Amino acid sequence: MTKSSIAVASMIDHARQGDARALATLMPLVYDELRRLAIRYMRRERPGQTLQATALVHDVYLRLLQDSQLSWQNRAHFFGIAARSMRQILIERARTRGAAKRGGGRVRVTFEPGLIAAEAPTLDLEALDEALTRLATFDAELARVVEVRFFGGLSIEETAEALDISPATVKRRWTLARAWLARELGDTPRR
Repeated sequence: MTKSSIAVASMIDHARQGDARALATLMPLVYDELRRLAIRYMRRERPGQTLQATALVHDVYLRLLQDSQLSWQNRAHFFGIAARSMRQILIERARTRGAAKRGGGRVRVTFEPGLIAAEAPTLDLEALDEALTRLATFDAELARVVEVRFFGGLSIEETAEALDISPATVKRRWTLARAWLARELGDTPRR
């Protein structure tokens, strides 16, 4: 564990015990890592996204502070919760955008696929969220592994720590979840 990881773990522990100064000290320690997570998320977003990584981090911070019991168990758990919050914020924005697209009396025009220049594939967060919800109905642990690995950007070892399972189990569940999602979405989340 690095010195900063130990400091973060210590601040999380103190914040859980009600130390307001520890909570205020925690955010600057985790800000850069949260920003890296947010940037990763934003790269997966469709073009034209107006939300910036900094705004996403601030929204996540506000949600983390709303957790009145500060239920974070450790550093990996904290970042897992932050990743879930980022996912929820982006899904809410995608749904809002989708609802606006479906209304307004706009005229729909259909193009032939051959006439449209091919763009780099973008991730449909709504479809992924729906697929993860379906996956969670029959195996919540698989869905949680995807959340922490894909959305949280945690390594196999960090995921194992956050979920309190072995790294080998994380690898097996990650492989199984990716295969299931590939079938459901026609593509595989990478990480």
